[in-house]
Amino acid sequence: MKDKTSKFITIAAFLIIAITLLALFAGPALLKSYILIGIGNCQKIPILCMKPAEEINDPEVNNAYASELLLYDFPKMSIRAPKGFDVVQELIKKSPHKKWKRKENASVIYVLYQPKGFFINLYPQEKKKGATDNYEFIRRAMYAEVNQVKNISDAFFVIMKSIFIPDLGDQKMAKMAKFTLGDRKGFLNYNSTGGVKYYDCNLFDKDGNFFAIYIKDKSALLDLGKVFTIISTAKAK
Repeated sequence: MKDKTSKFITIAAFLIIAITLLALFAGPALLKSYILIGIGNCQKIPILCMKPAEEINDPEVNNAYASELLLYDFPKMSIRAPKGFDVVQELIKKSPHKKWKRKENASVIYVLYQPKGFFINLYPQEKKKGATDNYEFIRRAMYAEVNQVKNISDAFFVIMKSIFIPDLGDQKMAKMAKFTLGDRKGFLNYNSTGGVKYYDCNLFDKDGNFFAIYIKDKSALLDLGKVFTIISTAKAK
């Protein structure tokens, strides 16, 4: 996840410079063309033409299931996860398995924590345009669509969306949802249709801290109820 953070910062920097130069000499049509050529179209990357269509309000957290989860305690955050999953925060890997050689066959949960204000401090130009906190920054990325690009900010958030959302299997089968979970809120992108299930969660606590939780469930053991129970256990330190 640390490599991924560095990657999206680097890629975004180069793309932002390019679209800024384009914007000085061209209009929305050329900006959109640049995105289509540089990243891909809706046929290649369907998620670029999707946005949260579901709204999930306060799903039930299964306390009995939560009590079965293992605690993974990292320097920046903690989370509980099911047995059989390797859990990774940045470069720190923790596994319930005795032998790491089994990891390739294990399901994986990747977690990333960033404090309040991280994204708007990293990209202050977007703060001036209304993205005043972590939640609003990610919201704009989740709702960005390549066909709606009209200015530099639109193009920027399409680029962010393409970088933020990880592998969801067959994107044509993926769904995007907005949710509330007690005093938390966020966005869930998921595909639970195949033999491997994918859940990509962007979670924000009441203090504005950001948690990215990506679950690759190779054994298809989880459902939405269990996923929301898992992410409800994420805590900042």
